[in-house]
Amino acid sequence: MRTHVHPRSLTEAWPALTGLSAVFLFEMLDNSILTVALPTIGRELSASTTTLQWVTGVYSVVFGGLMPAAGAVADRLGRRKVMLTGLVLLGIASLATMAVTAAWQLIAVRALMGVAAAMTTPGSLALAFRLFDEDGLRVRATTLISTVGLVGLAVGPTAGGLVLGFAPWQALLLINVPVATLAFLGIRAGIPADDPADLHRDRIDVAGALLGTATIVLTLLAPTQFVEAGIASALPWVTTAAALVAGTCFVLREKTARNPLIDLKLLAEPLVSSGLALKAAAGSATAGLSYLVTLHLQFGLGWAPARAALGMLPQVVVLIAGGALITPLITRAGFTKAAWLGAAAVVCGLAVYTAFGRLGYVWIAVALALVAAGMRVVGVVAGTNVMRGLPSNRTTIGAALADTAGEVATGIGLALSGTILALVYPGALTAARESADFQEAITYAGLALTLLSAALVGVGIRRGRRPE
Repeated sequence: MRTHVHPRSLTEAWPALTGLSAVFLFEMLDNSILTVALPTIGRELSASTTTLQWVTGVYSVVFGGLMPAAGAVADRLGRRKVMLTGLVLLGIASLATMAVTAAWQLIAVRALMGVAAAMTTPGSLALAFRLFDEDGLRVRATTLISTVGLVGLAVGPTAGGLVLGFAPWQALLLINVPVATLAFLGIRAGIPADDPADLHRDRIDVAGALLGTATIVLTLLAPTQFVEAGIASALPWVTTAAALVAGTCFVLREKTARNPLIDLKLLAEPLVSSGLALKAAAGSATAGLSYLVTLHLQFGLGWAPARAALGMLPQVVVLIAGGALITPLITRAGFTKAAWLGAAAVVCGLAVYTAFGRLGYVWIAVALALVAAGMRVVGVVAGTNVMRGLPSNRTTIGAALADTAGEVATGIGLALSGTILALVYPGALTAARESADFQEAITYAGLALTLLSAALVGVGIRRGRRPE
């Protein structure tokens, strides 16, 4: 049996951390940098609005749907091996952009990128966790990796706009090629080959994987359909019903399968269930608040799009700079209480927005900063807690579950906000400045987000009541 000497500092592990940071950079940078090019893509490929929504949406749907299955495969075949394969697929799919001449081809390329993301993203958290044997270093490594990704998220739209000034839109996806290359080299050099003793040989539950993927895909599709088609349309309700049926069948399958894709007993572990609930709370809150504030600044306060983008800076600054607070907070409060404090900040931020957002931008900025600070802490600590609560040979599926919880919650947060706006004030997206009805719709949507996040935080705190 091979023995692995764990690095004693982040400096000793710099090749691995460089590679893992590049993986997370790809996940955060990808959709944010492409969004700015959608008008150009629509003109050049003669794509409709719905088609353009699929250009960005298919990536998230495939990515979110395949993460648990990809995580389960990685825990069996090798985490490093699956990640390196995914990075090769990412490079090939990105290069294929040069041959795109029609919208459907671009959608296919985006779907392949979603597959690559599902193979690589959960592994970045799992491999960072396994790289070190001390929780303090694990948190610092995860904080570093997530900070690099958040920088990509923040600068993506600006960088994309600058690139479009002198290059075709395809260049935005070709950026993934050097990122994937850097990740491949760093991981291959800095992370040892998978030890067979650290893997498990249970047969892959194919039926469970199909049902789980279908459940997540349908769950991610339904919110989009509610926003686009409205609650009066039958399509989103049919999709929601199908998601519930698929989810029920998945649970029944996992309870009866000899080798389940996800051992549901592990999900009942306090650290796991608590971490997933808190991760979902932060994901839904961040996505929903960003959506509401973007509309609020433009249609409620009458700001121009460029000024509204600057209005989101409190969120961006806190997300990037907040990493410096995580280690001191954990040192003083411990993992569990740090997660609770972060989650409480998320709920408080939503409550501030709901109660005082209509009084002026200062309150909006406070809400953005509180939610961003809470999300920054929860994103690292809750994900680490999920890893801590699982057996060592289930870390990748655990990371996949944490990422899936965030992805699904993001879709739900957006859908909840959009649906309530459509119900309370159907003209929300064309609202006149300072419309009282629009402000009322925003308040109701904020209240719904607050209640949803508070409920999830309550579940997380109740499930996480256990000694450090």
